[in-house]
Amino acid sequence: MYKPYGVIPPIVTPFNEDGTIDKQAMVSISKHLVDNGAHGLFPFGTTGEFYGVSDDEFIQTLIAVQLAVVDRKDRYGNPIQLIAGCNHITTRGVIRLIRLVEQVGGYDAISVLTPMFISPSQEELYNFFKTIADSTSLPIIMYNNPPKTNVTIAPSTALRLARDCENIIGIKDSTGDMTNCEEYLRLTMDLRDKFNVMMGRDTMIYAGLHYGCSGAVASCANVAPRLAADIYDKFMDGDMKGALEAQYQLAPLRIATAMGTFPEVIKEGLAMQGIPVGKCLEPISELNPEQKEKLRDILAQMNLI
Repeated sequence: MYKPYGVIPPIVTPFNEDGTIDKQAMVSISKHLVDNGAHGLFPFGTTGEFYGVSDDEFIQTLIAVQLAVVDRKDRYGNPIQLIAGCNHITTRGVIRLIRLVEQVGGYDAISVLTPMFISPSQEELYNFFKTIADSTSLPIIMYNNPPKTNVTIAPSTALRLARDCENIIGIKDSTGDMTNCEEYLRLTMDLRDKFNVMMGRDTMIYAGLHYGCSGAVASCANVAPRLAADIYDKFMDGDMKGALEAQYQLAPLRIATAMGTFPEVIKEGLAMQGIPVGKCLEPISELNPEQKEKLRDILAQMNLI
């Protein structure tokens, strides 16, 4: 069974001025991220503005990312991991997206975010993920992001799903709560051969690795792929000092993402590096001049521009 590991950027989705997806820009940034150390790619996470694309755009983008890294390997000699985000408020909506991923083929796993807006109970969350898991043979990584959804997968619910569903192989924890992450890890420690926790808060990658996370899905790795990958690579090499230094260097960028509506700071940071990914979909607006100057200073201090 597939095991997620390393630093995997949830790729931004480049849009043209008319709001269509710029597939060539998607290919370019996919290659750029892998060239700079990313261990995998994750289209249509929250950073990828998944909520604003059609089914046809979803399919074509998955294909573009896949073709961009075909036959590429990471520093460990493994093929570049590919995870597709399948996010919807309804169970049937998620399953519809999963069918599209199955149609494309070649993806190692899918990521499924908790339902938004409806505030489901823990039993409803269990049934949601259980039904989805039963609908496919693809490995599933649950995605817990209460700051965005106001819904959380309790550690006890995660344990229950990990035990009951063979193809639920992990969870991405974006709570920013180390105790919550630790509980995911502690409760599932006997299932570590099939269930892993991925850190979803970029300021806590180093801490998560020490606790037992198998890696991180890091939005800031779009802008600083080599730096983010260094946290994992140096950690695996036993260079704890180097890994911690890389974590400290990455932190200001993650903190700066609060300046704008997510993922505007990520896209603005890429634009400042000369990597064209277009603007975020409206109603997300650009940073104001003062915010842009602050971001430019942060990127300069990180030697990214």
